[in-house]
Amino acid sequence: MSAATPGRLRWRCRRGMQELDVLLGGFLEARWDALDGPDRARFVALLDEQDPQLYGWLTGHATHPDPAVRALLARIAAD
Repeated sequence: MSAATPGRLRWRCRRGMQELDVLLGGFLEARWDALDGPDRARFVALLDEQDPQLYGWLTGHATHPDPAVRALLARIAAD
């Protein structure tokens, strides 16, 4: 998937909230190479979400319905 190159994703990790920039960009830089295909797809899909929803999931103020996505969100938040 050409749209999922780290260079393009770095740009997509730039958000309207500095907190999200740090969390998403830091995770991309530190963990992208170690992610398997499904987690890479989940991460890319998360970048399509609106900032308030994504921030809520990452801070624990909201819960994503998919357990696999919740596990990825926990990894992102822990970095």
